[in-house]
Amino acid sequence: MELAFTRSEEAFREEVREFFKNNLSSELARREAQGFHLERKDLSAWQRILYDKGWVAPNWPVEFGGSGWSPTQRYLFEVEYGLANAPELDPIALSMVGPVLYRFGSAQQRERYLDPILKGEMWFCQGFSEPQAGSDLASLKTQAVRNDSGYVLNGQKTWTTAAHMADYMVCLARTNPQGKPQASLSMFIVPMDAPGVTVRPIETIDGDHSVNEVFLDNVAIPFDHLIGEENSGWTQAKFLLGNERTHNAYIGILKRYLARIPAMIEAEADNGLSPASAEALMRKHARLEMDVNALEWSVLRTLASDDSPALGAAASGLKVRGSEYLLRASDLENEILGPQTLPRFAPHDHEPLHARASANAPGRSSRYLYWRASTIFGGTNEIQRSIIWNTMFKR
Repeated sequence: MELAFTRSEEAFREEVREFFKNNLSSELARREAQGFHLERKDLSAWQRILYDKGWVAPNWPVEFGGSGWSPTQRYLFEVEYGLANAPELDPIALSMVGPVLYRFGSAQQRERYLDPILKGEMWFCQGFSEPQAGSDLASLKTQAVRNDSGYVLNGQKTWTTAAHMADYMVCLARTNPQGKPQASLSMFIVPMDAPGVTVRPIETIDGDHSVNEVFLDNVAIPFDHLIGEENSGWTQAKFLLGNERTHNAYIGILKRYLARIPAMIEAEADNGLSPASAEALMRKHARLEMDVNALEWSVLRTLASDDSPALGAAASGLKVRGSEYLLRASDLENEILGPQTLPRFAPHDHEPLHARASANAPGRSSRYLYWRASTIFGGTNEIQRSIIWNTMFKR
C-alpha cells in the first residue's frame, strides 16, 4: 500500500502554494489567522480570484463549474488552503446548497443560482435547526402550506449562520402535517428580503455575531422556489448534511494549528517557559499530529468512495473526530500561552494594560471559545454517533 503522494500530486501542491503566495492578501490571511469573523465584503474579492482561476468549487462536477480534480488533489488544496490562512468562503452556498441544486434542482434553478454562487455574488444560509429541533430535524415545526400561487411559510429557525449576510435561505419545512415525519418535509429557496422574514442576531460565547434567529411570518414564495419534488426534503437534507460533515473534518485548519504550535512553544521557552514544560507540550503536539494524520487518511478514503452505502456513517465519523481534534488544538494553544490569552483591563479606565504578551496571543481566546461549538454545529457529535450505529449495526 502506497502511503505517499505521487510526484505529480506533489507538483500540484507546489502550484497551489505558489498561487496562494502570489494572490492571497497578507492582511486577509492575518485576519483569518487571528480568528476574526470576516464579513462578506472581506471575502468577495478573494472568491472572485478563485473563481477566475477555476478553483472556487473543487468538489463540484466540471459541468457545473468544478475543477475536475481528483479526490487527492481536492484534499491537498484544502490542506494548503488552511496552511496559507486563506479565509473560509461561504461554506453553505459552495459546500451544501450548490451541490443540492445541481443534484436535485431544476434546470431553471441551476441556471439562476449556480454561477452567482460560484462568483460570490449570491450568499445562502441554511434554515434547518429550530428551537425544538436541532440535530433531530424530523421533529421540525416550520410549515409550508400550498395555495394557488405557491407556498406560505410560517415558523422559526435558529443558529442560522450568516443569515444577516445572506441573500437566500435554503429552508426545510413541513408540507404534509399528517405524513410520517421524514416523508413530509420539503426544501425551499427563501429570499431573505421577502416580506415576513425577520433576522435577529445571536451573540456567541466569543462575543461575536455569526449566527441568528430567523422568523418566518406568512412568507409567500412561488412554486419555482421548491427544490425537487414536494415531500422529498429529507433525502435532500441527508445529502446536504453529508457534504457538510465531510467538510467539517477540518483537516486544513488542523494542519494550520499543527504548523504554528511548535513555534509558539519555542517562543514561550525564550520567554521563560521551563524545559520540562516545553517538552510536555511538544509531546501533546506530537500526539495530536499523529491523530490528525490518521484522520487525514480517513478523509482521503471517504473522498474516494462517493458511492459507498456507508458514506453517511463515514462522514459522521469524520465530523466527530475533526471537531474533537479542534478542541484539543485550541486547548493546547491556550495551555502554551496561559493567562496571556485573557483580556487585561485597568481597574478604572477600562483601557488594556500594556503587560507582556506573546505575539501569538491576539485572537487565541476568541478561537478557543468559538471552537467550543464545533461538536454541536453541523449536527451534534451524539447524533453523529447515532447515525454511525444505525448505518453500520442496526438491523
